[in-house]
Amino acid sequence: MTADPARPFGRVLTAMVTPFTEDGSLDLAGAQELAAHLVDRAGHDGLVVAGTTGESPTLSDGEQRALLEVVLDAVGDRATVVAGVGTNDTAHTIDKAHEAERLGAHGLMVVTPYYNKPPQAGLLRHFTAVADSTDLPVMLYDIPPRTVVPIEVETLVRAAEHPRIVAVKDAKGDLGAVAWTLARTDLVYYSGEDMLNLPLLALGAVGVVSVVGHLVGPRLAELVAAVESGDLVKARAVNESLLPVYTGIFRTQGVILVKAALRELGLPAGPVRPPLVDATPEQVVQLRADLAAGGISL
Repeated sequence: MTADPARPFGRVLTAMVTPFTEDGSLDLAGAQELAAHLVDRAGHDGLVVAGTTGESPTLSDGEQRALLEVVLDAVGDRATVVAGVGTNDTAHTIDKAHEAERLGAHGLMVVTPYYNKPPQAGLLRHFTAVADSTDLPVMLYDIPPRTVVPIEVETLVRAAEHPRIVAVKDAKGDLGAVAWTLARTDLVYYSGEDMLNLPLLALGAVGVVSVVGHLVGPRLAELVAAVESGDLVKARAVNESLLPVYTGIFRTQGVILVKAALRELGLPAGPVRPPLVDATPEQVVQLRADLAAGGISL
């Protein structure tokens, strides 16, 4: 695929769930079916595989390889497939980056190392070491609610000097930091927090890496297009219509309720893996009400 430098990973990407069978094993046929549905019927031009919503902490390296391989086989000729390769071990992340490149991934998503709380100098060394190790474009994933450590603006400015660090998936919730980073670098921004899609797009983000995109891909594309055309009245209307969906999916951990919604729609999803737990009947009732308010019938 030929990437657009202005949006190197596409416009509307979904952080795809990883389908499992009822016994908790990897459902590779289901992953192919879901990927094809998202790309061919739900308006996506990219997918992130084995990210947070893909339950990457519970996937073995072998499972992540198999998952990436089948998704690339299913949609890699018509959508951008980004491999989540981030870990809290630089050497391990580099190994995963090599494997993703070998399999044919179009890009890498590298989350801030978690748990070991590296200083900013450690983050910069980690990100540049991974970017040095492959020829693939890299999207950094800044999500301090999960990783504790934010990527500071000065660190992003220095990381942007690397020719293959080209984008940021932002879930930091600091719009001022985003504005300063956009003003001082050529980094391309993607919204990584659905509730903040509109303000991040208004600041200059070029697209979204979404969880609710599993359910509302065409409406997210409409939101992006409205902002780009300068029609903020329409953008606000689209965003307002999506608020019940945003709220509904994140009443608990996002993958739990996205998988519940997909199961209700007859799409591949299966259960979540421990330590997550599947949605309760009461949560599914609330989810149906939330999604109905957002124009989605389960």
